[in-house]
Amino acid sequence: MKNPRSFEHTIAIAAPPAAVFHAFFDPSALATWWQAARSVTTPVALGVYAVEWRTSEWADDRLGALGGVFHGTVIDVREGREFTVAECWWLPPTGDPIGPMSLHVVCAPDGDGCALTVRQRGHEPSARWDRYYELIARGWHSSLAALKRLAEHPGA
Repeated sequence: MKNPRSFEHTIAIAAPPAAVFHAFFDPSALATWWQAARSVTTPVALGVYAVEWRTSEWADDRLGALGGVFHGTVIDVREGREFTVAECWWLPPTGDPIGPMSLHVVCAPDGDGCALTVRQRGHEPSARWDRYYELIARGWHSSLAALKRLAEHPGA
């Protein structure tokens, strides 16, 4: 059984690791693949990592409306290959924040492309946290598929 208290997924992308890495820091790319309304992301140690989404029209029974802001501090960067964001919090449009958690992204060379692994971890024993991971897993899968399309077909 997968751990409902974290998210981890690896996807093969036919693009250079550096191109995939930079898609996590480029505001235009984030708007495209992650549907970010705004973002401030700095790929340096102690850099800010903040992404904002518009408030959803749909509201979850446990979490309320989705959207809001995800933010943390970049603590480790291996340019073009890997980064970690710590002390991450999700600030929903309404309700209490969820956090702290971490986000770790690895863009490993894989043949002529990249094996992208995304890990998000952090948890408190509550139905709200469990529901959070249930929903973000769906969102990550959809967003990573969009990132794959963007990286494999830039400008399409």
